[in-house]
Amino acid sequence: MKRLLAPLFLATLGLTAQAQAPKWPAITQQTKPWTRWWWEGSAVNKADLTTVLTEYQKANLGGLEITTIYGVKGAESQFIDFLSPKWMDMLSHTLTEAGRLGLGIDMAQASGWPFGGPWVAPADASKYVTYKTYEVKGGASLSEPVSFMQKPIATAIGHKVDIKQLADPVAKNKNMQTLALEQVRFEKPLPLQALMAYSDKGETLDLTSKVGADGKLAWTAPAGALWTLYALFQGGHGKQVERAGPGGEGDVIDHFSKTATDHYLAYFDQAFKGHDVKPIRAFFNDSYEVDDAQGEANWTPQMFAEFQKRRGYDLRQHLPALFNKASEDENQRVLTDYRQTISELLLENYTQSWGAWAKTHDALIRNQAHGSPANILDLYAATDIPETEGEDLTRIKFASSAAHVTGKPLTSAETATWENDHFLSKLSDVKKAIDRMLLGGVNHVFYHGTAYSPPSAKWPGWLFYAAVEFNPQNPFWTDFGKLNQYTARAQSFLQAGQPSNDVLLYLPISDAYTRPGKVLLQHFDGIEHGFKGLPIEATSELLLSKGYGYDFISDKQVQAVKNTGNTLTTSGGAVYQTLLVPDAHLMPLPTLESLLKLAQNGATILLQNQLPADVPGLGNLENRRSNFRKLLAQLKFKAASQAGVQQASLGKGRVLLGNDVPQLLAQAGVRRETLADQGLQFTRRSHAQGHYYFLANWAEKPFAGWITLQTPAKAAAFYNPMTEQTGMARIRATANGLPEIYVQLNPGETCILDTNEGERTGPAYPYLTVAAAPQPLTGPWDLNFISGGPELPAKLQTKELTSWTTLAGDAGRKFSGTATYSTTFPLPQGSADGFLLDLGRVAQSARVQVNGQPATTLLGPVYQVYVPKYQLKASNTLTVTVSNLMANRIEDLDRNHVDWKIFYNTNMPAKLKENRGADGLFTTENWKPLESGLLGPVTLTPAFTGAPAQ
Repeated sequence: MKRLLAPLFLATLGLTAQAQAPKWPAITQQTKPWTRWWWEGSAVNKADLTTVLTEYQKANLGGLEITTIYGVKGAESQFIDFLSPKWMDMLSHTLTEAGRLGLGIDMAQASGWPFGGPWVAPADASKYVTYKTYEVKGGASLSEPVSFMQKPIATAIGHKVDIKQLADPVAKNKNMQTLALEQVRFEKPLPLQALMAYSDKGETLDLTSKVGADGKLAWTAPAGALWTLYALFQGGHGKQVERAGPGGEGDVIDHFSKTATDHYLAYFDQAFKGHDVKPIRAFFNDSYEVDDAQGEANWTPQMFAEFQKRRGYDLRQHLPALFNKASEDENQRVLTDYRQTISELLLENYTQSWGAWAKTHDALIRNQAHGSPANILDLYAATDIPETEGEDLTRIKFASSAAHVTGKPLTSAETATWENDHFLSKLSDVKKAIDRMLLGGVNHVFYHGTAYSPPSAKWPGWLFYAAVEFNPQNPFWTDFGKLNQYTARAQSFLQAGQPSNDVLLYLPISDAYTRPGKVLLQHFDGIEHGFKGLPIEATSELLLSKGYGYDFISDKQVQAVKNTGNTLTTSGGAVYQTLLVPDAHLMPLPTLESLLKLAQNGATILLQNQLPADVPGLGNLENRRSNFRKLLAQLKFKAASQAGVQQASLGKGRVLLGNDVPQLLAQAGVRRETLADQGLQFTRRSHAQGHYYFLANWAEKPFAGWITLQTPAKAAAFYNPMTEQTGMARIRATANGLPEIYVQLNPGETCILDTNEGERTGPAYPYLTVAAAPQPLTGPWDLNFISGGPELPAKLQTKELTSWTTLAGDAGRKFSGTATYSTTFPLPQGSADGFLLDLGRVAQSARVQVNGQPATTLLGPVYQVYVPKYQLKASNTLTVTVSNLMANRIEDLDRNHVDWKIFYNTNMPAKLKENRGADGLFTTENWKPLESGLLGPVTLTPAFTGAPAQ
């Protein structure tokens, strides 16, 4: 009842378009959502490819990303080796058919992930470094050989494997799909990389050349000192390609080696010969994910040379510090330099080399940089389409920030991965995941994902192990097109214009690099992984919660910022009001130089809590430190007008220092969007006449009220991407000249405000005001099951709306599919403009028809539609078509021990512990049937449309 009494922003039946009404941007292939397309075992054929591609196109998808993975048991005769001539033939057919249907195609650059395969030679495979120490007294010699025998490792998905039964190298094994190997290291002596001797007097000697082939050291320690010897050895990390399909199994590449990257990509060049692959829009990398095996890939054969070139000193002189055995300061500085070197190698030798290769095929790269042992802002920035995943907004913003700062038009997102456990995710859950991405700056959604499943496959078809299943066999597919249309409408705005954030938030990666850990490298995945506990964690969350628009920026990106006056412009042309340094202790000298130069030219730079205290790293330390201190000495702070804020004038600009971030921002003239205080979330983009605001209400209650925008506007058009209603919003000016706009949003509802700094006229948006109490529709209801299985329950009539698992007996309990509910009702009483039809509870999505005319498709969490009075008659027919989830039918299969888990490699693990059976895999045997159907109560409420009072 409470929900109904608030003014609402609702779907409307039968409104005719008016000539002056705001018009939606065109929906294009790019504005539609795309999906990851799993080719299991690459067991595809041309006829079925055409069939399923047509299904995807009808569901309003814009494109697909082909990712080949492990196969399906029983389909072995259909397996096709990755990149084989037959596989390329299937790819060519797909590209042709996708082009005919208007679908885009991306392609993963591996079968599974990360980059790797059987063509990766041991020299190009991922490496690790290990070490041993020896002590030798002065005048003595080392009696034992300098050697290291690698311990064997053999792990696999879902079973134990005997390494004695494996061939070396791994690619020689014949039954790789069955083996499903994760990591393999054979017992073997490792090659020596360096042998360094350090005396207790501070002397260092390179003994590498004095070690014979038998490991014997031909050296007598100089007298008068105790010598500690560090022997470094290079090992093969042994990481195998995850989820690989036939012909794609093998070692993962050394991501820090350009040679390894080039060799890897050359294999694709060879496979592509004779085929037109130019229709491929982008090649894709599914995150780093090398170091989720035992140990870590932390070495490359050229490390010593690369380190010397980049850091200006010989790492071999500081091996004790690398392994945390020197003074704390030296340990931190050498470790920072090592991590910085790894970051640069990953950027240049992998990401940039891959991007340059893609351009030789007129293609882009789409890259998930998160999880990498590097500054992921720089990796994202080197990517044509940065891609993120996850649920945390600050994590999502890493990818969109790099896109904004460097002028990339698209930020993509792997969306709805493991949104819930198998078969439990509703379309409303997926919509919430999409909204979260859009709020984080994403404007190019990729579902995770759609498994190619031949039409002949027995239900539930071919599935992927990480829910959600965006496949035609899922009952929600009947209404999936509506969700895709919604996403396309929202993205049509969010792909337009330019990013409009006010604050650049400096990422203090040097403070993260300096922190020791259990292993040499750190892996950065948003704030949670890599920056947890640093001040930037709280600062970024504060900015988000308080309604400040911001983007993260790296040292490398700071050094490319320019300004004329107080406006900061990044390399990609994005404009910001200020840059905030969140309580950083360490800062590279070039970054400080850039910040102070910006201030000299008129910018306002904000320092939270403290001045940076020192430079990171060891190379050329005293010179860098001296210059750093000279720069800081220019800053003469005095109390500013704002309490607790100090100001140092510098040239045409200033540097502000203080503990309170909102005070700092206020002093810099940055306004926050106060609508955040009202429970609304937003993202904002600018255009030539004003701004686009994407607003979301994911609170539990409806929102109806005035919001103040912090950008100038004299007019605003409302667009509802779910209902497709448009109209001019009610707007008024505040005392300080800012616009106030009246907004109505149900829980889970979003809208786009298109503001204009000039005058703009058009039909008013039809706000809704409830005029009287709701009137129940009491039925009776005719219930007719129209599609699904395992069998269609019999037709029935019911007075009471309850779950069809109760109404339809045993057949209803195990039914997954779609049913229609029909009833008649007289013209409701009341003098209102129309009536709010509320379906109450629905499990899970519903299409509504009134008098045979489609009204809308409702995905939840609120199921309401406005019906104009002129659409009703003395007697009316209401038809509600409801689709449930896959869960009840799967539960029936599990209860009857029908084996539907027929996949190699990872055969349907569970996300939640309670859904794991004795074998550790997903099961529904302990489930009870989920409520399904129209649950009500269904009501009609008299309502008026029109602008609210001032």
